[in-house]
Amino acid sequence: MGKRDLPPGMKAQLDTASYQGMATFAQRPFLSEAEQLDEWQPDIAVIGAPWDASTTNRPGARFAPRALRALAYGPGTYHMDYGIEIFEEAEVVDYGDALCSHGLWEPSSAAIRARVFEVASRGIIPLVLGGDHAITWPSATAVAEAIGWGEIGMVHFDAHADTAEEIDGNYASHGTPMRRLIESGAIQGKHFVQVGLRGYWPPAETFAWMADQQMRWHAMDEIYRRGILEVVTDAITEASASPKGIYLSIDIDVLDPGFAPGTGTPEPGGLAPVDLLRAIRKITREVKVVAIDIVEVSPPYDWAEITINNAQRCALEAIAGIGMRKRDAQSA
Repeated sequence: MGKRDLPPGMKAQLDTASYQGMATFAQRPFLSEAEQLDEWQPDIAVIGAPWDASTTNRPGARFAPRALRALAYGPGTYHMDYGIEIFEEAEVVDYGDALCSHGLWEPSSAAIRARVFEVASRGIIPLVLGGDHAITWPSATAVAEAIGWGEIGMVHFDAHADTAEEIDGNYASHGTPMRRLIESGAIQGKHFVQVGLRGYWPPAETFAWMADQQMRWHAMDEIYRRGILEVVTDAITEASASPKGIYLSIDIDVLDPGFAPGTGTPEPGGLAPVDLLRAIRKITREVKVVAIDIVEVSPPYDWAEITINNAQRCALEAIAGIGMRKRDAQSA
């Protein structure tokens, strides 16, 4: 265990109601320097990626990292189904934001990539709070660089495949990151699994390209017919061929807009939170997860923090699953 002492003033600021004190994710300790990661040796480090200039419809996801820290209702830390204190099983810190430059993709992308690499290269799991889905391109690239180029997999929850070649001439759109990752070789198509696709985009030729890359996807119609746990069991089997572990990417628009109104491209007919949370729980406990991102939360379009709280609970379920997997390994 690393050095994890907090000065009394910071401890007091964090050990209070979620509406006051320091605005860190789930009131976890805030670290700003890479050297502090070496001292603290956490299991997970939260990173904000406040970029939304790649969105095609409603902007505002740049405000999500701050909102997920400041506006999510603090529900406590005891996981009643697992019977654990979440942060006793998984040590989590808040590692601040990758500082993005508004409208400038190259420096913003580089900042995200560098911040995530600082975490992943130390064997710490980055939990990245977007931002629109374009942030997954630099984030997953950094994880592949740190852990194994072409040797990690992706389980991707989304209403949209995000595998377009380009959108309106933009190759760094939030609708293109998965294609960029596969084209670069950071993640191989055969290690890529998508869950929750629905609606009317992308077109047939994009799905043909996906099939050529040996990607697998499970659309909402299949989930409707078979049930989420059966589908996720298949997705785990498919993704487990990845030798170095799984990057879990959660676009909040995989939820039905009734549960996630605060998002840029809402698509009716999606998952309910009860299904998404249990899917995340199952994946993080049963599979070696090496990175997570949660993207496309747009606070300006939210109502009563519905989307913010659902997204924050996705993170808590992932942390709990990782903690239980760690506990299982230690008791084996």
